[in-house]
This record gives sequence, C-alpha cells and structure tokens, in this order.
Amino acid sequence: MKHVLYFTKRIHSFSGRILYLNLIGMVLVSLFEGVSILLLIPLINLTGLLDVNSKSTSAFSWLSTFFNNFPKTISLLIILVMYLLLILGQSFFQRKQTILNTKIQQSFIRHLREETYKLLLQANWSFFLNKRKSDIINLMTNEIILVSAGTNMFLQFLTSIVFTLIQLGIAFCLSPKMTICVMFFGIAIIFFSRKFINKSNLIGNETYELTEMYIAGITDHFNGIKDIKSNMLEEPHLTWFQDLSKRMELNRLKLVKLNTISELIYKIVSAVLIVIFMFFSIKMFQAQQAQLILIVIIFSRLWPRFSGIQSNLEQLGSVSPSFKALVDLQDQCNKTKEFNERDLHNVKPLLIEKGLECRNINFRYNTTENTYALQNINLNIPANRMTAIVGRSGAGKSTLIDLLMGLNQPETGEVLIDGESLTSQNLLALRRSISYVPQDPFLFNKTIRENLQIIDQYANEEQIWEALDFAAAADFVRKLPNGLDTLIGDRGIKLSGGERQRLVLARAILRKPSILVLDEATSALDTENESKIQEALERLKGTMTILVIAHRLSTIRNADQVIVLDHGEIIQQGQFSQLANEKKGMFSRLLRKQMGVSVRSMN
Repeated sequence: MKHVLYFTKRIHSFSGRILYLNLIGMVLVSLFEGVSILLLIPLINLTGLLDVNSKSTSAFSWLSTFFNNFPKTISLLIILVMYLLLILGQSFFQRKQTILNTKIQQSFIRHLREETYKLLLQANWSFFLNKRKSDIINLMTNEIILVSAGTNMFLQFLTSIVFTLIQLGIAFCLSPKMTICVMFFGIAIIFFSRKFINKSNLIGNETYELTEMYIAGITDHFNGIKDIKSNMLEEPHLTWFQDLSKRMELNRLKLVKLNTISELIYKIVSAVLIVIFMFFSIKMFQAQQAQLILIVIIFSRLWPRFSGIQSNLEQLGSVSPSFKALVDLQDQCNKTKEFNERDLHNVKPLLIEKGLECRNINFRYNTTENTYALQNINLNIPANRMTAIVGRSGAGKSTLIDLLMGLNQPETGEVLIDGESLTSQNLLALRRSISYVPQDPFLFNKTIRENLQIIDQYANEEQIWEALDFAAAADFVRKLPNGLDTLIGDRGIKLSGGERQRLVLARAILRKPSILVLDEATSALDTENESKIQEALERLKGTMTILVIAHRLSTIRNADQVIVLDHGEIIQQGQFSQLANEKKGMFSRLLRKQMGVSVRSMN
C-alpha cells in the first residue's frame, strides 16, 4: 500500500493542475449521472403507478411538486429533454475526462522514462559495473509498460472513488440509514480484500523476478549465439528456456486464479449482502416503494464500483513491484550521479599542455576486500607523446585507463591534468577531449555515415573520408554497394572484426581529440592493416596524447614510453628498446614469448 501512496504522490507532483481538472471532470460526469437518476422521481410519479410524496422521498419530494405544476404531457417532455441534455453533458465531459486521463498517463510515463534514462546517463561507471545491462533494459521496456498500465488503473481507481462518493451522497439524502448500511458492507468487503491485495503484490514480485531472469537469459544467449551454434549448446539452452517459460506460465495462471477467486467471493458476498439489505430496507427501515426503487437503482450502480475499487487495488498491488524497481533504480542512479544535466552545456574540451600524472594511486573495486586492482601508482604521461601500457591479463591495464579517463576514482592518491587534480569540476571537459577505441568495437545498426557522424554531426564528406583514410578503412568502404550509406547491421555484424575496428578508429579520429585511447584496438587487424594503423599513429604523434593498451607488443615499437604492469603495480618503465634489452624483465619475457609464437605460426 505504501508504494501506491508513493505512486499517488509522484503522479500528483508531476500532473498538478491537470490532475485537478481531471478530478473536476470526474465530479461533473458523476453529478450528471446522479441527477439523471433523480429524474426518475417525477417520472415515477407521472406514471401514476406509485405515489411519490414527501414521506417517500424526503429531501427530493420538491422534484415531484415542481413538475405537478405543469400538465402531464409537458412535464414528461421537460423530464425527457432534461434527461437527454444530462446524457449529452455526461458524454461530453466523459470524453474530455478520457482524453485528460490519457494525457496524464502518457505524460507521466514519458516523464518517468526520460527521467530514468537521464539519470542512467548521469550515473558513474561503478554503477554500471555493479548492474546487469539486461536488468536495466528490462526496467526500461517491460516494467515501464506495467507502470503505464498501473497509471491507468490508478486513474480508474480515482474515478470509482469520486463516483462512489457522489452517488453515496445522493443515496444518503434519500435514506441515511440504508446508505450507512450499504457503506458499512462496501467498506467491509474492501477491508477483507486486503489479503488478496497482499497476495497480488507477492505474485507481482515473482513476475518481476521471472521477467528479469527471462530478459537476462535471452540477452546472454543471443550475445553468445555464435558460441552456442559452434559448440552445439542448443539443447541445454532450450531446456533452460522451456523451464523458465513454464514458470512464467504458472505465475500468470496464479495471478488469474487469484483475481477470479476474489471476484467470485466478492459476487457471492455481494449477493448475500444485497438480500440482507433488501430485507432490512423493507422490514426495518420501512422504505416506501418509490424510495426503495430509487435506492436499489443507485446501489445497483454502486456495487460494481465497489468491485472496481477492490479489483483496481489488486491490480495496483501486482504492478507496484515494477514501480518500486523503477524508483529504486532512480535512487541508485542519484546516489552515483557524477554530473547534472546543466553541466553538459557549453563544455569545452581541455587542451593538454603538460600531460597527465598519477600520484600515489591505490584502487580496489570492492573496498571490503584486501585485493587492490592498482597500488602505489606513480606515473607521468607527457602531452603529445605516445605511451603504451602492457602486462599480462588481469595486470590492471584497463583499470588504469579507466582512472585516467575519470570513469573510476582512486581510493587514495589523485589523477592530475597539467598539474591540477581531476575533479567533478573538470571531468566533463576531460571527457570532451578524449576519443576512446575499445577492444570490442561498438557500432549502431545504422549506416556507416550515421555511425561516424554520431561523434560529430556536422562532419562533412571530406572530413569523413579523411578519417576513413587515416584509419585504413576508406578502401573497403568504397567497395561496399552503398558506400557511406551502407547499413552495417546490429553492432556492425555485416562487417568483419577488423573492418569494425577500423570504423571505430575513424570515428575517434574524426573528433580530433586531445587524447586518443586505444584499448587493444588493433587486436583484430591483419598484419597489413596493423602496419597502416601504426603509420597513422606515427603521423598523429606530436599532435595529441596517445595512450595504447597493447597485447601485441610489435604495435608499440614507436611508443615514447612503455609502462609494464603486473598485479596492479608498475614493475618496469622506459622506452621499447631499453625494456627489450632487460633480459630478466617481464617485458623482455613477454616479447620473446610473442616472437616465439610468431615464428612457430610462420613455420
């Protein structure tokens, strides 16, 4: 229930005036319907079947008295015209209210979607290290749709409440005793439905967990579809999928069973209560015939509303886990926020004049453990020079790069840019000056032109081809059927690994960065294209600061300095030839090992 209340506060804070207009519309629709029912009083009197007098209708006997002043035919015409006008008015305001409902629902969901996405983009890198990508995708797709449905249920719930209150008010004027009796029965039914609401909430939690598992599994499976097909792993994956699908089916069936059993119990109890109500109305409250007919008509319309309120509460209980998960995600993003939206405006790239420095840096991913990813890092990276970082797998190379780019912050020590500490004040300016080329190149399911212009939407044809030439990608792009306008598929699947890497490198160069970071970016290139990239990097030297994480040591022969990491510590530092000649050093051993592998592969 607390999530429903929080949900209410969020809608109120977002919608404001429109929500109040919507409530006014609900009141008008309910009033028109209530008044149209009251017209039955003079209509019954006109038929002559029942006598409607002051004793039978108390507060509303004046209606009959008013129409008695006119001839019966004129009274009948007036009543029917009034009824027609009331129905027209009700239909008009109901249409307006439906449009307002939709506007509130869609605007609120758009607001939640945009706000969540903005907060995700503003969260720091550590947030994404601790969060599954598939969980975020699930929240931004499936769960937000459920929240949208929950918004609609909430507005229906409000409509039912307003209608019920107005109809109860009219009924109270007709017969206070019978109205209080019915109110007691209705509130009792809603009170006893709490058990169903709690069960619905538990099933909603299970639904959320199963959907999360489903999205995570499907994402992993299709990301690794090549491995699945190559290693004939279809059977275990199909078994997993079938088991999970069965659980999802049973979960849905469980929710339907709960809703139908609550509906069945409600109908049975309602029927019993109506019988009791009728008995007490006639025997104890001594209701007159006309009065009884009116109250029965009113309450025959009220009982479905009580049922609707109970049903809406159950459905809100089932979707509240989705809303809670979305709010929790926003809270997590807020706690890990590294910049605000206004910080993105007018951010100018840094011009690195002296270079980057790591001073007494220690870093670990989990502060509760004693294992450090980096420790005692003291390092100078001169501006407009090429610095290579090498080491065995797990040595801390990528972690060091992440710290230099401000993705992670050191536990102790500091990163300096031209002698100034890297803080939230200059973080975005640093990022604006960096082009990063990862080992696993990321491309969008768009054309080559669109993929390149993502980095610079104003880049012209000449600049694009210049970047492609620089990255040794121009030749293969020219051979494609549609050139720059060729669609390259999901993550660039229509291209080879080397072609994808060269496109990403061209995109990085198109930005004209102050710092170019290559994270094993030549690992998928053949010898010929690797040589072209080396030549390109050589031409770049002196114009920008180049940081290279290298697995192939042959690619860094022209580096101005080489940093060797092992177990998170710098164990060697110097020029390529100098480190190669240190026979007992790790760099020399790695180099000899790679050269030996290269010679054997040639033989």
